Amino acid sequence: MLFDPTKKRVVGDDVKALLPAEVINQLWLRVNQMRKDNVLVDATVAIAFSDDVDPDNVFIMVIQQQGNIALPYDIPYTGEKDFLGKGTIVIVSDKPKALKMTISELNK
Repeated sequence: MLFDPTKKRVVGDDVKALLPAEVINQLWLRVNQMRKDNVLVDATVAIAFSDDVDPDNVFIMVIQQQGNIALPYDIPYTGEKDFLGKGTIVIVSDKPKALKMTISELNK
């Protein structure tokens, strides 16, 4: 099963330094919901943040299979949004013993 929710979750220090904890939590919730909805088809997904926001949400695009599948979502978040507008891409990978969240090499 892809993205087994019983696996340990590992968040890279680079993600923790860039994104608020509430946003990180919402990303995990989104990936878990995608698993429940059976729309995860790849062991690695890229999450790109949109520059568009509203007071209660941040908009993301979840990309799979090198861009062949791209699904838009919104995640609830009302805090500071100064992490947006930087082209940030978060990579979530299903590894044998853990689910890992890191910042894309493109952003380093």
